[in-house]
Amino acid sequence: MTLRRQLIAVLLTLITGCSQPGIEPAQPPGPTARPADFPAAFYADAAARGQSVLQIDSSHSLVSITVRRAGALARLGHDHVIASHELQGYVAPRLGRADLYVALDRLSVDEPALRAKAALDTQPSAADIEATRTNMLNKLLQTSVHPFALIQAHASPEADGDVLLALELTLHGVTRSLSVPARIRRTPSEFHISGSLSIDQSSFGITPLSILGGAIQVRDRLELNFEVRAAPPLKQESRS
Repeated sequence: MTLRRQLIAVLLTLITGCSQPGIEPAQPPGPTARPADFPAAFYADAAARGQSVLQIDSSHSLVSITVRRAGALARLGHDHVIASHELQGYVAPRLGRADLYVALDRLSVDEPALRAKAALDTQPSAADIEATRTNMLNKLLQTSVHPFALIQAHASPEADGDVLLALELTLHGVTRSLSVPARIRRTPSEFHISGSLSIDQSSFGITPLSILGGAIQVRDRLELNFEVRAAPPLKQESRS
C-alpha cells in the first residue's frame, strides 16, 4: 500500500471519530424508561377533566437528522442520517400543547432507505456506521449522563395547516427555545404534524468533530425533519 493510500485510510478512520482508543462500543439498547421530569401527570389530569389527549404513535412517527461533513478534505468522509422511530409522548390539541421525548440510545445510524431519501452521495461501511454510532452516543451525546432529548411544543388550539410552533428542545442538558415552521393536519381521531428545522450542535454544548486544523470536520449545523402522528385519546396514565 502506498503512503498516500495509507494516509487516506487513516483519515477515513479519523473522520468517523469512533475508532479511537479508549472508546467502548455502544451497548445494545435496553428497555426504554421515561424521563423523570416528563410531565405525564399534566396529561393524566387533562384527560380526567375531559380534554382530548392523544398518544404519539411511534410506529407512524419519524425524526431524522442529517449530519454533513465539511472542510477542505470533506471528500474523505461521509454524511450520515441519524433517526428515531421511537418517539414517545402526548398531544393535547385543545390545549395547544405537546410533550415528546426520544431515548437517545435507541437512535439508528444510516438506514439505507433514509440515506437514499436524503440523496447522500457516499456509502460508509458497516464498520464506519457502527463506529459513528458508538462515538455519537458515548463522546458527543454522552447518553449515560443525558439519556433523552425532550421537546415541548405550543401552538394555537385552533392551529391547522401551516403554523409556527413555539418549541423548547432539551438536548445534552441544555434547553433552547425555537420557532419552527410546521404543518398540522387533523382528522376526527388523529393529529398529524410535520416540519423541519436546523440546529447547531454547539448551541447545546456539543463540540463537532474537527481534525487537521479543520480540514476534516463535521458541520455544526444539523438538518432535522419530523413526521409525527398522535392517536387515539389517552385512556389511563400514571401520574408519576
